[in-house]
Amino acid sequence: MNVTLIPVTPFQQNCTVLCCNTTKRAAVIDPGGDIERIVSEIEHQGVALEKIFLTHGHLDHCGAAGKLAQYMSVPIEGPHIDDAFLINQLLTQSARFGFSKTQLFTPDRWLKDGDTVAFGNVTLDVLHCPGHTPGHIVFFSDNKRLASVGDVLFAGSIGRTDFPKSNYVDLIKSIRTKLWPLGDDVTFIPGHGPMSTFGQERQTNPYVADTVLTSNDSSMAVQKIISQHSY
Repeated sequence: MNVTLIPVTPFQQNCTVLCCNTTKRAAVIDPGGDIERIVSEIEHQGVALEKIFLTHGHLDHCGAAGKLAQYMSVPIEGPHIDDAFLINQLLTQSARFGFSKTQLFTPDRWLKDGDTVAFGNVTLDVLHCPGHTPGHIVFFSDNKRLASVGDVLFAGSIGRTDFPKSNYVDLIKSIRTKLWPLGDDVTFIPGHGPMSTFGQERQTNPYVADTVLTSNDSSMAVQKIISQHSY
């Protein structure tokens, strides 16, 4: 499986093109915007787009999903249905942040914990990881030891939890009970910024490293997260 990151939107969100090397079929995770760049990369690789996968319903992750799905005649899978309220607010979100008009859509398939998604000969496991949003999804390839985690976890940080229906306790639980058990050797693609490994974050991440997080850190950690980034 070939992996290509395309930073899109003013938020530099990591849109990901995954390609099955055997079948030359591809999937796009989180096409938040800049659809021309995404289509150009697909054409450059000479692959056929089969599906669009979404980690969650924030504008910078799914703002171009409707247009891309229509243009390429492919289905949208994800996120969890608990993020439907965010997808239904895409027009409001795009106006608020000055994005070009977004095309509303309804995913062809809502995902839940324990599901799998597939394209070409590639199968990805689905983990429901609420916290940043209630319906946030993580996609995991056990074969490649690779996870696409959206805005759950970043290199050196974690997702914000001051949005509507966000929950800090749920976020920490998702990281500790869903992500860490996958293994320290897993490389992850965050929604923004550089890639890292779960092992590295367990050692050095100031919010979720094994040695630093206690129940008394919650309020202070949330304030630090809010001040560090806007996604």
